[in-house]
Amino acid sequence: IVHYQPELARDLTKAIESTSLVYEAHSTDYQTAEAYKALVRDHFAILKVGPALTFALREAMFALAMIENTLVAPGKRSELVSVIDSVMQDEPGYWKNYYSTLHSKAMIDLHFSLSDRLRYYWPHPTINSAVNTLFANLEKVSLPLGVVSQYFPEQFQRINAKQIPLTPKNLVLFRIQDVLRLYAFGCDPQ
Repeated sequence: IVHYQPELARDLTKAIESTSLVYEAHSTDYQTAEAYKALVRDHFAILKVGPALTFALREAMFALAMIENTLVAPGKRSELVSVIDSVMQDEPGYWKNYYSTLHSKAMIDLHFSLSDRLRYYWPHPTINSAVNTLFANLEKVSLPLGVVSQYFPEQFQRINAKQIPLTPKNLVLFRIQDVLRLYAFGCDPQ
């Protein structure tokens, strides 16, 4: 992560002011809300996001998998994380040049890397099937508030305050919206 430092971009900011071109700040993932505001102030009209959104998706899906492990009998679980591991290890094309060759470190990267190479695997039919099973399983059970709060504490507070239905889909959407809120803050002219 390279945090935006406005003082290092002064010359570029001045150059942007003298042109009619639109500039993109590439790879703005994982910045602070104030950094997004500074990027917009410094005339970067496009704030490109990528891994931060899919990282939030991965966090939410792994949290749902933990909830599923708590609430669903072993033989009926999606085994989402194991499915992901199998697919990514069998088909390493999207990550092998980015992660460690040491197996134990690669496994940590596969699950938790901020560059989120898992983003390329979500459409895989085997993973997609496990995701569908996960959602189907969790839609059949009542989600205890304490369990949801354990794995989705911030989202739980917002969902509870707004009286939005506590569903697996809403939990995922709220986790992703947390990232989008930072961008929205940066783009707010006030």
